[in-house]
Amino acid sequence: MKIIEKIKQKQQDLRAVKPITIAFLGDSVTQGCFEIFYERDGRIQTIFDYKKAYSTRVKEILNMLYPTVQINVINSGISGDSASGGLERVDRDVLAYNPDLVVVSYGLNDVTFDDAGLVNYKNALEGIFKKVVSSGAECIFMSQNYYNTNLSPHLIEKAEELGQTLMKKQNDGLLKKYYQEAIALAKENGVKVCDVYKKWEAMEKGGVNITELLANKLNHPIPELHYLFAYSLIEVMFDLV
Repeated sequence: MKIIEKIKQKQQDLRAVKPITIAFLGDSVTQGCFEIFYERDGRIQTIFDYKKAYSTRVKEILNMLYPTVQINVINSGISGDSASGGLERVDRDVLAYNPDLVVVSYGLNDVTFDDAGLVNYKNALEGIFKKVVSSGAECIFMSQNYYNTNLSPHLIEKAEELGQTLMKKQNDGLLKKYYQEAIALAKENGVKVCDVYKKWEAMEKGGVNITELLANKLNHPIPELHYLFAYSLIEVMFDLV
């Protein structure tokens, strides 16, 4: 991808090339949300830790590879956000920073609208892709992780109903349907794909207890799995996949 060539040029002449900016647009996983830790006003609250989010891990890896190059990271993930919300704020929260690369990741919240929400999801996602590409930035769509595949005994009682709902959407194939449609849409729009859903699928086939890889036992991967996202994105940047 061009992003690596830009970083290489920046490394060769720090003064001649502007700092590299990578923006991330997505939901709670992008923002850096992890386990459930308490209830407030009847709502479940989660731990927020941007330092453990995959955007931070991408920056760490690039800083390791190119220690002299300034890599600016804009994390515009918002917990609970959907693709339609991303479309509404992509200009303000992403493109206003004139990024060299934009990583887009939506699907986990969009799926809660069931089959009826699929058209809106695709339309919003395509709108984001077109805005990013027309801005001159490169774009990567990163597919989502799994929901819980079973009901964890570690899940707090307040979240059991949600756990049942998400488990059904995962096991009945609805999340995969959204995933497949998003991948096809990205390719139609000339957007690079970072397919992490496929890796979660491989782990499940290998007998991994997927639910225990989710910090909240619902949909937020444990911090260690954010390295999977980060290294997968680095592979795409280097055109290794």
